[in-house]
Amino acid sequence: MTDHWVANLLAPLAFWVLINGIDDVIIDIAGLVSWMRRRFSASPRHRLPTDEELAAVPPRLLAIFVSVWKEHKVIQRMIDNNVTKLSYSRCEFFVGAYPNDLLTIEAVREVMKRYPNVHLSLTPHDGPTSKADNLNWIYQKMLLFEQEHNVRFEMILTHDAEDLMDPDALLWINYYAQWNDMVQIPVLALGTPFRKLTHGVYCDEFAEFQFKDMPARQLLGGFIPSNGVGTGFSRHALELLAENHSNCIFEPACMTEDYENGFRIRRLGLPQKFVPIQFRRGRPIATREFFPLRFSKAIRQRTRWIQGIMLQSWEYHSASETFRHLYWFWRDRKGLAGNLITPLANILFVFGLSTWTWSRATHHDWILAHDLSRFYSIYLIGLSIQAFQTGIRTVCSAKIYGWRFACGVPIRVIVANVINCAATSRAICIYTNAKIHRRPLRWVKTEHAYPNRAALMTPRKRLRDILIGSHRISQAQLETALASRPLGLRLGEHLLSLGLITEQDLYTALSLQNNLPLGKPEPESVSLPVTRSIPAIVARRWRVLPFRIAAGELYVAGSELPGEQMHRDIRHFSSLEIRFQLVTPTEFEELALAYLA
Repeated sequence: MTDHWVANLLAPLAFWVLINGIDDVIIDIAGLVSWMRRRFSASPRHRLPTDEELAAVPPRLLAIFVSVWKEHKVIQRMIDNNVTKLSYSRCEFFVGAYPNDLLTIEAVREVMKRYPNVHLSLTPHDGPTSKADNLNWIYQKMLLFEQEHNVRFEMILTHDAEDLMDPDALLWINYYAQWNDMVQIPVLALGTPFRKLTHGVYCDEFAEFQFKDMPARQLLGGFIPSNGVGTGFSRHALELLAENHSNCIFEPACMTEDYENGFRIRRLGLPQKFVPIQFRRGRPIATREFFPLRFSKAIRQRTRWIQGIMLQSWEYHSASETFRHLYWFWRDRKGLAGNLITPLANILFVFGLSTWTWSRATHHDWILAHDLSRFYSIYLIGLSIQAFQTGIRTVCSAKIYGWRFACGVPIRVIVANVINCAATSRAICIYTNAKIHRRPLRWVKTEHAYPNRAALMTPRKRLRDILIGSHRISQAQLETALASRPLGLRLGEHLLSLGLITEQDLYTALSLQNNLPLGKPEPESVSLPVTRSIPAIVARRWRVLPFRIAAGELYVAGSELPGEQMHRDIRHFSSLEIRFQLVTPTEFEELALAYLA
């Protein structure tokens, strides 16, 4: 009896899997054709440019919008890493915060002291509202900045507080902006260990979507949805959006304003470009970030995506618009049914496999086989397509994270099905409840951890290369020093002992190598109570001095590069996030004499 009911359920599921699979195969073929066109096309609009061609395009003045809500723990690191590493100088950062988020405001003002191209934009009301509302007020701040400084921004980019921008990303956006009013840089999750299955789902899905789906949409004439980060909009496009939408460039009530803007720009007839993933200098040119590591936070984030793309977006499009882009709306919204159906299909597949195994082991007839025989070819084709799609996702994941990590794709596909099912169920409940009670949907931020640039896994520049590149020593002097260096003595210390470099030269190079600020704190910035927040014996052991607390972070000056053991020892006495500042040994001794004596 159970087998009969299972067979009745499997029949409609098999047709769904088949239709969905055929749809995916269309995108597979289009993705392959897009790759071939990039490889063999002579047109600069389609082929990938060389480094020389990127550098030859006159740089536009760019404004980078970063909307934040309770991001005081990460916003300073985001600005520090991106401002100092970008290979593009003509850009200004505008960080949008709310008046009732005092810690974030303080953190932004701290970073403004270090970088003149970072500006704070305050919304005129408390938050959180929506990210779109926040972005609209940042745009107004940018207009005021233009009036005050007599400049005009030609391109506007959107980013989040957890983004690790590629150093060359703005060069690529500037290059393709010659022909397009919207340029999207790929977005990829940073690699995490195999055991972190939830984050691994993001790694796999984003790799496949950026390698295959986005280029396919470009080729087939579909609108390019903005990823929300790494998206460049021309000034012309934003002014048209403002004109057509009552000065609201981003839809304030929309949960996924990035997706909506991608459609709006296409509706205006403006050209869009997705920059395909490709590797330069050993890394993919993409915006990198950490996505939720915990199951519950992944569900929370995807709930917002589903609410915006699959449910709320119906409210903003007329029937004619929907019909004209019916195929792409089908692809973007089919998950509303598919996310609920797929886990059931997985369970029934496991049930069928179990009963088949049992029948083989006991030498009995497999009863389910009789009921399935009518649609056997459909089941077989559907399963074959699903296996093929899993293989494609594995290849895409391997290109970014390696084959060892990609071997876990079949396991993570199951995890993804569970997450998407839970998020879809939650999104439907929240959306329905909001509509029944006529309440607006609110911006629910996901907590973020800001990645260290070392997470990109690119080789760190050697100290000797920095010293030679900055003309502190010559190649001949380096070779002589290497030949005479005693065993176990660090190169910097040996060069210092030979008198080839000064202490300041060495520590300037170390700060550049390790992406650390350098310099002795000014006396007015040192808080005496803070200097006593860790025992003097610990401070002297690690040659560090805590000197300030700001925006929920403990500022520590030290003459030794920070390591894990140092961090652990300091955390015994403070739970605050640690921001390390490098000082020379001479400067540390001066600090120790003044505050640790």
